[in-house]
Amino acid sequence: MLNFKPSRVTLALLSSGFMALSLPTFAEEVALETAKEKEVETITVTGIRGSLQRAQAIKMSSSSIVEVLSAEDIGKLPDTSIAESLARLPGVTGERRNGRTSGLSVRGFNENYVGTSLNGRELLGMGDNRGVEYDLYPTEIISNVVVYKTPEAGLVSQGLGGTVDLQTVSPLNSDSVMAFNVNFEQNEKDSANPDYDNDGHRFSFNFVDKFMDDTLGVALVLSSLETPRQEENFRAWGYADTPEGNKILGGHDSFVRSALLERDSIAAIIEYEPTDALKIQFDALYIDFSENDVRRGLEEGGPVWGGVNYTETNVEDGLVTSGYWDGFQSVVRNDARTQDSKLTTFGLNVEYVLNQDWTAVLDISTGSVEKSIVDVESYSGVGRAGIDGRPGAARSWEMTPTGVMYSDHPTLAGVDYTDESLMRLAGPQAWGAPIIGSDAQDGFINRPEFEEDLDSVRLEVNGLLEYGIISGIEAGVLYSDRTKEKINEGDYLTAPEYPNDGPIPNVLGVADLGFIGINGVLAYDSIGLYKSGYYTETAASLVQTDRLGDTYTINEEQLSAYVKLNLEAEFGDVLMSGNVGLQVVSIDQTSTGFSVVDNATGYVDATPVSGGDSYTDILPTLNLSFEIAENQFIRTAMGKVLSRPRMDDMRPNNRATFSFNDNNINSTDPENGAWSGSSGNPTLKPLEANQFDLSYENYFTDDGYFAATFFYKDLKNWHRSGQALTDFSDVYIPEYHQGSTGQAPASFLGFVDSTEDGLQGFVRGYEFQASVPFRLIHEKLEGFGLAVSATFIDGELEDGGRIPGLSEESYSLTAYYEYKGFEFRIAGTKRDEFLTETRGLSLALDETEDLGSEIWDAQVSYDFKESGIESLEGLRITLQAQNLTDEDTLQAEATDGRQIRSYQSFGANYSLGLNYKF
Repeated sequence: MLNFKPSRVTLALLSSGFMALSLPTFAEEVALETAKEKEVETITVTGIRGSLQRAQAIKMSSSSIVEVLSAEDIGKLPDTSIAESLARLPGVTGERRNGRTSGLSVRGFNENYVGTSLNGRELLGMGDNRGVEYDLYPTEIISNVVVYKTPEAGLVSQGLGGTVDLQTVSPLNSDSVMAFNVNFEQNEKDSANPDYDNDGHRFSFNFVDKFMDDTLGVALVLSSLETPRQEENFRAWGYADTPEGNKILGGHDSFVRSALLERDSIAAIIEYEPTDALKIQFDALYIDFSENDVRRGLEEGGPVWGGVNYTETNVEDGLVTSGYWDGFQSVVRNDARTQDSKLTTFGLNVEYVLNQDWTAVLDISTGSVEKSIVDVESYSGVGRAGIDGRPGAARSWEMTPTGVMYSDHPTLAGVDYTDESLMRLAGPQAWGAPIIGSDAQDGFINRPEFEEDLDSVRLEVNGLLEYGIISGIEAGVLYSDRTKEKINEGDYLTAPEYPNDGPIPNVLGVADLGFIGINGVLAYDSIGLYKSGYYTETAASLVQTDRLGDTYTINEEQLSAYVKLNLEAEFGDVLMSGNVGLQVVSIDQTSTGFSVVDNATGYVDATPVSGGDSYTDILPTLNLSFEIAENQFIRTAMGKVLSRPRMDDMRPNNRATFSFNDNNINSTDPENGAWSGSSGNPTLKPLEANQFDLSYENYFTDDGYFAATFFYKDLKNWHRSGQALTDFSDVYIPEYHQGSTGQAPASFLGFVDSTEDGLQGFVRGYEFQASVPFRLIHEKLEGFGLAVSATFIDGELEDGGRIPGLSEESYSLTAYYEYKGFEFRIAGTKRDEFLTETRGLSLALDETEDLGSEIWDAQVSYDFKESGIESLEGLRITLQAQNLTDEDTLQAEATDGRQIRSYQSFGANYSLGLNYKF
């Protein structure tokens, strides 16, 4: 095995990596000073090999167990998305949502259980919960990303899975540069919707320079993109039970989706170092994100649930796999959604050198997110519900590995849903609420709004403290105030022709449903109709308890104090470094919302409620690294880690439901009585785990290493679903809550479903990774290389539940070749099935099973600085292809993988990029 001494290249790479950190620790300052004393000449290494070398240098020098992603050049990560790049790291897996790799899991825990920071500060996400949607943050602002798999006392943004720290460029420690990036993008699939296309683009501008005798550094990033997405989606209502005890597809709502993601962002970093003792950094980030999409297709009931006539033609192992049915008035869906989000964050960091041994740091930050969703459902079909003589659909069907395929009924004619003379803008099914009439619902709109704010102040001191094996100390205190508000509104929509129906206005064309064997449906602009005031709107909160029942405000105040001791020692030929620390976290959480109950008139009664709790956690940590041979390390770590509760679980809201069935009213058994309910839990404690890690790392050359890691997380407090026997007499209204004969309920007791503390379990895993430059095999293979990883995880909760985001197996591979400016790479990731969430009724998040995916991407580029053509020396051309094999996304019933709940196909995405750097 080859060994190497830290070379000039390594020291330069270490220097550039450490300089990106906005809150440098004592150990990092030492590394920088060492590099300066040696007066090494910085050797610029670009491309994927340079990225791997810089990442390896940071990983090797860390006392903790970390994974590192480093930009290949100013404004250039290896992929078009931060999420896609991170998903290639060992122990990190990506999750596609609507065709985008957006969510991430670290060591089997999804983003809701992963701490995320920007330059060491907690970062707000744009999602419904705490989790960060990583693909919404522009890659152009990133210099390094460090994934901390083991905790340190100074990491104030932490999670059970780990901490992801996004680090921006340091202009005072970077070369001056001005770079322009232009990308043109196209989706493989032609748009199935007539008002969308499959083209997009991306523009960015990066500027880094120094002024005032190199005491003032400025970095500016402007980025704008439009990314198209095409999707084919089969969605099952579920699987009903036949009289014979078999499972059968109960209905579906399937569609073709076209979307356009638009994002404009501005990032600025200003560093000022007027003296050797004072350094001031200000950074700001603004993101304006919107996504517009249309989903056009059919919703129709099937056997059992749809009340249709049906015949089974084949049954296999309890699942009806083929047959035919007729007699359902199918609903043509022309749904559209707009999501608008804005994120603003500012940070000020002041570092002052008190003397040659001690430094003080003050960090102040503020951030806010505003997010609104307008999701319109518009119904049309063969005529309004209740009108006689309407034709019904007639189909044969066959279950497939991707859901269902329809064909003609063997004896009956079907309905042509592309016939403009036949289609009417009215709800074909009587799905309306009592307050508008069961036949008066021609659409629905969900329009939730979110607002979140986070302010924090951090004071830290660090310096030398030579006492035995103690070489330095870092201590600090953090105060943060976080508030998240959700207002969940919605409306029933009724067309102006009610109680009659009318033709569809402004037909755009046809949406093609050939992927499930149906020729298509008429397409029209439903969101345009809604915004024009075409529909009559009736507030859903009048009759739905899930509106005010999911409207809340959560506030958290956190006060943390920490101390970390840096350790150094030598035991014979073995060098030891590391840190031991303690973090004390005090939380005061409060929340407000509503207690809601439905009544016999069909309306909802609501009462404001509030709740909260306060508590303190003590989190010890230990990280040790032993250099057992030259550039070979054994690292071990122990600590207590936590994740704050999901914010939607912390709401104080209660929803009470009353059954007006006489059998329930007369029952004295709470299990079968008239009362039931659900609630949040404003007193939830953090999810906690004790963690142990052991790793072997062998760095056999500047750009090559092998590592194997074992980790174990003993879950001490996981959240679980529970039931509480509750007295509902406080919400009893005599004139409403009675049976058909006017009698009062026999019992006021019922069960309320909620989320509780106290569940225990474990997660353990093995991670293997290697980065190998092929020149070590033979000199003629110079430029070839391979980076691979494999992760194996298992976990268990004592109630049999599962960890969201945990895949038992995941793999990644990146093969590359670089030679005289030419670069080619192919990269793939694969993960097993995992538990996730999808949007259900009222856009609520529902648990579902994702069957995993295998995604392959490729990239080829040429950098003209190697061409010898002086006028083109700053130009780089890149061609990228994502999702080369058109990998689908499958979700199925956990008990039977043949019972497909959702099938999505997105097609490959191609982009051509031009980068010019001055």
